[in-house]
Amino acid sequence: MSDSLDRRRILVVDDEERMVRFIRMNLEHDGFQVSEAFNGKQAIQRLRDVTPDLILLDIMMPDLDGFEVLEALREFTNVPVIMLTAKGEEDDRVRGLERGADDYVTKPFSPRELVSRVKAVLRRTEGTTGSMHGLLEIDKRLKIDFDRREIWLEGKLVKLRPTEYRLLFHLVQNAGWVVSHDQLLQKVWGYEYRDEPHYVRLYINYLRQKLEKDPADPKYILTERGVGYRFVDFKRAKE
Repeated sequence: MSDSLDRRRILVVDDEERMVRFIRMNLEHDGFQVSEAFNGKQAIQRLRDVTPDLILLDIMMPDLDGFEVLEALREFTNVPVIMLTAKGEEDDRVRGLERGADDYVTKPFSPRELVSRVKAVLRRTEGTTGSMHGLLEIDKRLKIDFDRREIWLEGKLVKLRPTEYRLLFHLVQNAGWVVSHDQLLQKVWGYEYRDEPHYVRLYINYLRQKLEKDPADPKYILTERGVGYRFVDFKRAKE
């Protein structure tokens, strides 16, 4: 793509494999990176793994339908969601929008319509979600490229485990803001871990050991006692 939306990650959730292939082919043709999920539970797990910029979510699925998945997602993320429906009924559209969907597309749809809707929602939301694309220069010492999943410290590549990477992503995404223990548990580990706060403390310590010059006196990942953690507001520091 020639505009600023290239390299965006799209998660496609649909139990029909042919539909997923059709959507994937057309989105990739337009420059998007595409991940797949074929049911609701898989979608929630994939969200934590791939940190998409937008989700295409089918309504009619077995086990968990699209509305149930959307409600679960909205408990811990504001990632834009476009609902896919074969019905096109007003009740379905209203129900999805009331539960936090950003738009809907009625099946059957043309590739041109789908890509247009995806771009429109991304443009509408990118100003409020903040850009996490390209090389982020935290300071002269630390640089992060979430697109390539690379963390550079003093010119050397730092290897992070998947959970450490997801935790760092959500901290940096909210740089300057305090993120509570509960929010981090839901975003990184999942809602079922909401009563396991020690996971957050343990992995914060792992990140500090790998990124901080002095883990006992951190400069990047700051503790807000009794509340949560805050990543240094590197964007404001450069203004």
